[in-house]
Amino acid sequence: MNPCQSLAIVGSGPSAIYLLRHILQNSGVLQRSLATVTVIEKASILGVGMPYSPQMSDRHNMSNISSEEIPALVETFADWLRAQDSSTLLELGIGDLAIKDDAIYPRIALGRYLQSQYRLIVGKLGEQGIDVRERPGLEVIDVKDLPREKSVLVVTADGKEEAFHRVVLATGHRWPDQDCVPAGYFASPWPISKLLPRAGEKFDFAVGTLGASLSAFDVIASLAHRHGTFEQAPGGAMIYHPSPGTEEFKVVMHSAQGLLPHLQFDQVEAMREIYRHVRRRELLDLLDAEGFLRIDTYFDHVCRPHLIQAFERDRMPELVSKLSEPSFGLRDFVEEMTTRHDYANAFEGMRREMQEARRSVIGHRPIHWKELIDDLMYTLNFHAELMPAEDHLTLQEVVLPFQMNVIAAMPLSSAETLLALYDAGKLALEPGKAKVTGKDPHGGYTTGVIEDGEGEGAGTNYRMFVDCSGQKPLELDEYPFPGLVSTHTASRARVPFVDPEVAKSLDADKREHLLQREGEIMYHVGGVGVDGAYRLVARNGESSPRIHEISFPHTTGFRPYSYGLQACSDTSAIVVQAWLEELEKGHPVKADVADYTRVYDKIGEDHQK
Repeated sequence: MNPCQSLAIVGSGPSAIYLLRHILQNSGVLQRSLATVTVIEKASILGVGMPYSPQMSDRHNMSNISSEEIPALVETFADWLRAQDSSTLLELGIGDLAIKDDAIYPRIALGRYLQSQYRLIVGKLGEQGIDVRERPGLEVIDVKDLPREKSVLVVTADGKEEAFHRVVLATGHRWPDQDCVPAGYFASPWPISKLLPRAGEKFDFAVGTLGASLSAFDVIASLAHRHGTFEQAPGGAMIYHPSPGTEEFKVVMHSAQGLLPHLQFDQVEAMREIYRHVRRRELLDLLDAEGFLRIDTYFDHVCRPHLIQAFERDRMPELVSKLSEPSFGLRDFVEEMTTRHDYANAFEGMRREMQEARRSVIGHRPIHWKELIDDLMYTLNFHAELMPAEDHLTLQEVVLPFQMNVIAAMPLSSAETLLALYDAGKLALEPGKAKVTGKDPHGGYTTGVIEDGEGEGAGTNYRMFVDCSGQKPLELDEYPFPGLVSTHTASRARVPFVDPEVAKSLDADKREHLLQREGEIMYHVGGVGVDGAYRLVARNGESSPRIHEISFPHTTGFRPYSYGLQACSDTSAIVVQAWLEELEKGHPVKADVADYTRVYDKIGEDHQK
């Protein structure tokens, strides 16, 4: 960066907070070249982020991360909670004053903590001579690259335009307003307040959800607490007492596989690292002659030996034996571990797994294979653009559904809530593919269809139906900055095929993702293209020297597995480290894998300090 540059950060959630934190950590160097940082936030509250905002969640929505899993800010989450008075803790949904580092707390409490850390970091940056200018309640409606001026124009909803030397897009989750309220259909659960009954009102009907995700459990928890009470029985079990007038109230989750997530487990290392189980040079040596990282090669050379060790430590010799056979590949492993978690009754399966989860969490007994899977996917996430289209399809269809089920890591308290509702007849799970086939605003119902293997099934009318399947991969025509699209500064994330003939055999839905570039067939993996330093990649393949994109929903194609706050920290650390390399060498980090992975290696060294 040149002297006295200006930086704009669009968004002020966790990614932006960690970006500011890494700037602060390196302020001794950056203060000589960075004069101002302008934080522009659409919401009226700065430094919180959508998942943790009181405007989006409520006190009954639990986070799925403990203090010991949150990358360092100015102080730890647990220490901050310990400094709060009892009335504040009650306001945040915390009744137990014995705060623990490994406990799970409500998301709004985590949001309040993040906001406090944001304020502390901004203050410390000012002390270091870096002026942070804040623009809350202001939406950025466009961003335009100005190559001749070597600057970026940010256009805000108040009609103003301002040029910056560099811009980081950190807008986070964005939920389009596609609800059909008269029909009781909600395209997402957010904000959760839109689903809640009015004061004095009770729902006396079934509510349907698409998906059995953590978002679905947020809906369940928020509605259940408003339609009854929970009691801890003397034996330790949770009991749900429905309120009068809610006889017909229940929640029915529709899940393709009919599975509930795995439960919280104890870990040896709470923090993920990009190169924990494989060194950078070892990983690059796995690239084939065409420069591809094949997913089966990654499984055989990196995953398999470490999984064998993990299952040995977990005393699961049958898995050690299977993995010791070269013919037992990635798909075999996913099928084997999915089958072990597949029960005739998912709730009874959860009750059974609760015993193991309690032994792990309360007794601090790590489940090594689950932690390892998380680590291995974290590494692959930061190198996914090296995989060909064939392997991205395998990742999307085979690996990620399994992975998300394992790493959802539902807190034990949330599982107790679900089981109490199930025992009270207020919660059900319907397996099978589901889709919404109609919305009748006049009749006031949404029709949900459960499909069998042949695409047929019976419809169910719901007075309220909530899509909890998560944010879909962003398409270019949905990108919130049209100026970057029209100039092709932003482009679809795309990868080539090893065998172009494979593209011809894809079904109709997948063929819609096919692109051609200079006669080569490419596959659009979702989201916009970024390089290894999170710089936007234009349609011609060149990286922007001025615009970084670190919003997970926008980069999901090349970064398909983003591990929450830890990924927020590492992603922003990569951006800052790339700036430091640029200052030191006098030119930007190259977009080739050898150069940008050296930045990743540096991040790992910082982890170990």
